[in-house]
Amino acid sequence: MPPTRTKDVFNRRNAVMGYIAWQGWKKVIKMKARSSVPSIDAKTKKPNRSAIALAVVGATTIVVMKLKRTQGDLEALDG
Repeated sequence: MPPTRTKDVFNRRNAVMGYIAWQGWKKVIKMKARSSVPSIDAKTKKPNRSAIALAVVGATTIVVMKLKRTQGDLEALDG
């Protein structure tokens, strides 16, 4: 049984409404993400403390991961 004309109109309308809603939510989510990221303080022109802490934690994590990887490679060669 082929779809009716009324069903096609509703499907198309719902698709358009969903697309518009999705585009709007993407803008809202992007704005919230930009506002939550630590940035440079406008008054002092220095990074704020959370940005510094985030950089330190990230750098430490990278160093620890590299050390674990190289230690694991050395242990595999010894065994």
